[in-house]
Amino acid sequence: MPRTTHPELHRTERIGWLRAAVLGANDGIVSTASLMVGVAAAGAGRGELLVTGVAGLVAGAMSMAAGEYVSVRSQADTEHADMSRERAELAAQPAAEKQELASIYVARGLSPDLAKRVAEQLMAHDALGAHARDELGISPEGNARPVQAALTSAASFAAGSACPLLIALIVPPRWVLPVLPAASVALLAVLGGLAARVGRAPVLPAAIRVAVLGALAMAVTAGIGRLFGAVI
Repeated sequence: MPRTTHPELHRTERIGWLRAAVLGANDGIVSTASLMVGVAAAGAGRGELLVTGVAGLVAGAMSMAAGEYVSVRSQADTEHADMSRERAELAAQPAAEKQELASIYVARGLSPDLAKRVAEQLMAHDALGAHARDELGISPEGNARPVQAALTSAASFAAGSACPLLIALIVPPRWVLPVLPAASVALLAVLGGLAARVGRAPVLPAAIRVAVLGALAMAVTAGIGRLFGAVI
C-alpha cells in the first residue's frame, strides 16, 4: 500500500534566529526610545536628542552582537566538548553506550527487548547522532550558531533603534515627548504580536506583555530625565 503522510508545520527550527531577532529589535526600540525620552524630558533640543539616539543605536548594536556571540559561542563550545567526549566513549565502550541508550528508551516507555533492538539499529545507522539526540539533547536544528546570532542581534537592534530616530526626525520638537513613547509602545506591541504569530503562540498576551514592559522602561527614564533636568 502507498504510504500516506500529512503535512506538519513546526516552528522549532526558527527558535535560534527568531529569539535573537525579537530580542534585538525589542531592545533597540526600548533602549533607544527610553534614552531619547529621558533626554527630551530633561529639556534637550532636537540636536541633542538625535545625537543620543544615534549613539544608542551604534553602541547598542555592537553590545548586542558581542554579547550574543559570546553567549552562543559558549553554548557551541559546550556542545562540541560533549560531542567529543561522547565520541571517545563510543569508541572505548560501545556495549556500555548501547545499554545506556536502551535504558533511555525504557525510561520513555519501551519494553526492554524493544528498547535494545531500537538502540542497536540506531547505533548501527548513526551511533554518535543517536546519543547526541537522545542522551545529550543536541539536534542539528538546535545547534548553536554564534555568528548568525550575533549578526541577527546587531541588525535587528539597529532596525529597532531606527524607529525612534525616525519618529524624532518627523515629529515637531514640541510633540516629541508625547508622541515618541506612544509610537514606540505601539511598535513594541506590533513586534510582540508578530513574533508570537510566527511562533504560533497567542498573539494578544505577547503584544500586551512587550508593550507594558516597554512603557514602564520609558516612564522610568522620563521621570529620571525630568528630575535631572530640573536639578541642572
